[in-house]
Order: sequence, then C-alpha cells, then structure tokens
Amino acid sequence: MLTDIQIAQAAHMLPIEEVAQRAGIRKEELYQYGPYKAKLTDALKERVKNNPDGKLILVTAINPTPAGEGKTTTTVGLGQALSKLNKNAVIALREPSLGPVMGIKGGAAGGGYSQVVPMEDINLHFTGDMHAITAANNLLSAMVDNHIHQGNELGIDSRTIAWKRVLDMNDRALRHIVVGLGGKANGFVREDGFMITVASEVMAILCLADDIEDLRRRLGNIIVAYNYDGEPVTAKDLKADGAMTLLLKDAIQPNLVQTLENTPCLMHGGPFANIAHGCNSVQATRLALKLADYVVTEAGFGADLGAEKFLDIKCRMAGLKPDMAVVVATVRALKYNGGVAKENLKTEDTEALRRGLPNLEKHIENMQKFGLPVVVALNLFDTDTEAEITLVEELCRKVGAPCARSEVFAKGGAGGVALAQKVLETLDTKQSHYAPIYDVNQSIEDKILTLTKEIYGGSGVTYTPKAKKQIKQLTELGFDKLPICVAKTQYSLSDNPALLGRPKDFEITVSEVRVSAGAGFVVVQTGDILTMPGLPKKPAAQSIDIKPDGEIVGLF
Repeated sequence: MLTDIQIAQAAHMLPIEEVAQRAGIRKEELYQYGPYKAKLTDALKERVKNNPDGKLILVTAINPTPAGEGKTTTTVGLGQALSKLNKNAVIALREPSLGPVMGIKGGAAGGGYSQVVPMEDINLHFTGDMHAITAANNLLSAMVDNHIHQGNELGIDSRTIAWKRVLDMNDRALRHIVVGLGGKANGFVREDGFMITVASEVMAILCLADDIEDLRRRLGNIIVAYNYDGEPVTAKDLKADGAMTLLLKDAIQPNLVQTLENTPCLMHGGPFANIAHGCNSVQATRLALKLADYVVTEAGFGADLGAEKFLDIKCRMAGLKPDMAVVVATVRALKYNGGVAKENLKTEDTEALRRGLPNLEKHIENMQKFGLPVVVALNLFDTDTEAEITLVEELCRKVGAPCARSEVFAKGGAGGVALAQKVLETLDTKQSHYAPIYDVNQSIEDKILTLTKEIYGGSGVTYTPKAKKQIKQLTELGFDKLPICVAKTQYSLSDNPALLGRPKDFEITVSEVRVSAGAGFVVVQTGDILTMPGLPKKPAAQSIDIKPDGEIVGLF
C-alpha cells in the first residue's frame, strides 16, 4: 500500500471555494491561504448564527497503545462515509503540532484513504496559528521579565513566576533553564523553562474563547506570578492583553480544508489531551453545527482524557450538547491491553483479547455515564481473525453499544458506510441525556475524587504536601469552583502507564495543582507528565526532506 504522503499527493483536491460552497459558505466569507486553505470570517458566523444546530458526534477511543487505534482516521472516514450517504456532514478537528511531527507520534491529519489535505501544509506551518500562539505566549514572558528589570512596580515575587516560554518543537534541553545571565543589563537571574506550544494556556484560551473580545478578557486573566503579598499578578496588570490579542487576530478564525473525498473540515486549535483539554476550538465546533446536519469531531487520546474534558470542560463552558459518542477500538490494541507484546500482536490470541476487553468496556461505560448513546468502531487490520472480531462484537452487544466494522484506512468513506449507518440509526432511535460527571461547585478535592472513582476506576487520591498547599491557596483565592483539567498519562486509566487493561483499587497521586484562570479551569498534575517532550533516538525529522522539484518526502 502507498504511504500516507503518497496517497495525499495523488489526491484530487478541489479549490477551497468549491469545498466551501458544499458547506454553504460564500466565497466572500473566506480569507484564502493559497488554493486549498482558508480562514472563515466573522461575516460567515454572523450570517449563520440563527441556523439550527446539526447533530454533534464525538469520536473517542480506548487507551492508546503502540499498535495504534486510528481515532483521527476514523473521524475523517466517518465524515466521508456520511457524505457518501448524501448527508450534509462537516468534520471538526485539531491542528497538528510540529513537535510530534518531527518526533515520533506523527501528524494529526488522519491516515491511509481517510486523510485531511493538503496534508503536508497541515502538518507543517498550516496557516500560522501555532506560530501566533507561540509569539503571544512569549511576548507575555518577555513583558514579565522586562517589568521586573524596569523597577518591578507590581512587586512581582520572581520566585513565584508560573508563566513559561513555549516552542512548538520537542526539545528536552529547554525544560529547565536559567534566564538573565550575563550581568545587570540582561535582567534578573531566575529559573525558567519552556513548554511545547500546545501546552500553553494561550492555546487553551484560543480554543475556548467565544470571540475576540472574550479572547482579550481571558488573556487578561492569565496569572503569571504572585506579588510579595501573595496576590495574583495577571497579564492585564502588565498591560499585555491588548498586544497578545492583536497577535492572535487571525489565529482565532477557524481554518477550512478538505478530506481526500472533498468533505469539508474545520481544523482549528491543537491542545494535547494529556496536559490540556484536548479538543478543537469552540468557535469551529459551533460554526460547523450551523453549517451541517452532522458534525463529526474528536477528542485526544482515550475517553478518560480527551472525551472527559470535552464533556466536562468544553461542552459545559460552550453550552454544547453532544448527541452521541463513537468509541474506536482495534483487536490489536485490546490484545496489547491483555498483555501481548507489540511484536506478537499479529498472531491470533483470543485469551489475551478477553483479558484486554475490559478496557473497551470501561470506556463505553464512561461515555454512557455522561448520558451519551455509544457506537463502537472496530478499526480492522488484515491480521484480525473472525474469532477475535466476534469476541469484540459480543462484548458490545452485552453492554448495549452497537459495533460496526470499519475499514476507512484502506477504503476511505466506502469502508466507513457500515459505521455511518450504525451512527445514523443510533441518532434516530436513541436520545442523548448529556450531563457533566461532576458539579463545578464541589471542592477541588471532591472533583478529583469523582473523576478518580467514576472515570478512572480508582479507589482514592494521594496528595503531595505541595499539592495540598496549592489547593488551599486556590480555594482562598476563589478558584475552587472551576472545572478541573487532569494532566495524566494517556496509556492507562490510572496515572501509572504500566497498568493496562482495566486496573482497579489503585490511588492516583496528585503532585501539583495550578490555575489557568484565563482558560477557566484548574490543572491537576498526576504522575510523571512532561509539558515539553523530547525527541526519540531516531526522530522522524531524519527521514523528512524536500527534493529539488519541491516534492516532500518522508512525512509519514
């Protein structure tokens, strides 16, 4: 089979005006970035604001494994399949980060014959949103250090500066640094560090903001440090919010692209789900709902991370009401959860599969706890046997979640028709009773405990002394009534990546609790989660190149 990039380069892309026309968007409502990419303007949002909302379909998955589950591929394939069935469908996705593209994880444009194109542009600089977010974040960093250097009128205690610089690249050497070296002219010496751009609160804010004024308000609320009296110092106090908003004036507009089969796709924002809320922008989702009868969106990693945050943070804040969830699973990944080594996953092993099935069962159960009807998309590989597939289908019947075999990677929309039909049937026959899993008025500790017991399946929570002190401070400052965003390993329902399947009777350890006041949530750090990844021994970047004729090679 051809590689992803070979398939993408052979695609017949329509001019973006024609793709827009399919979604009812006028040419004058586009701001084009070449022939195949465009930003969507405020004029479009204003024109369609009174349209009825379409159905919102969330695609999530079991815990990711090295075997790969194909969640984004399934999202794209389902959107293509709905279009193939003559349904008015639009896809809403996140943008890729350059760090994983050049590292090990890969891009975020789907795969095989279910991709979003132009794939090369999307996985590289796209429309510059990531760079704008990086610039806005680092402007604030520069203004913090400059304020202290110029006399520190706000009385910032440099030991409490929480705002870090960012870079959209995996670079472990920048995790912990010292700035201000070289003498008096270079400012005050202090410890600092870099995060990857998608971990920035600016990214979360961009994805949750209603409009540019809400963006400005949220940016102004960012807490960068505390003064010597223990009071928060914000971006607004530093008078940085206006310039930050200006830098994001184009980035806040959703991007329009297309799939290999020319289904419209709104691609906007890119927070990671293990360290942030893992969903595309509220603006893109809302706009898609006004443009289409069916909107297919995805949330990062397993349902315990991205889907939980989509339902507890994004939908709660934006007033969205999802109609159903699709949980993506593979036989290979379930066998891995059952204890099979990666190199042996192609061999039939029904006993290992039985041991791994509880992971799928828990994720289905979790989505049902939120009141959502569930369909399971069994993403097929050619090594899957009928006996293994039948076992998965039997479990799905037992827990009341229809299961559809999906071949969207190999066959595009045609390989997702069975899944699309199950989705349509579910939407016609089952009602969503969506509700968040916890009340925001609960204490921070009670919200963490609720997620631990209800979503992760654990028994309790252990707090470090540092975390206890931080919770006390945030409660005194009035931030305890915000939703929580748990930073946790994606590989396990627990905070220990080695606990596969459906672990029970475990406790999670909370090491740090901090507020993202602009985004509007409290970040709860568990386990050993890095906000600046490192490159692997053999980075993907070593295989990426461009030929003299402009052909890009090695990009997946």
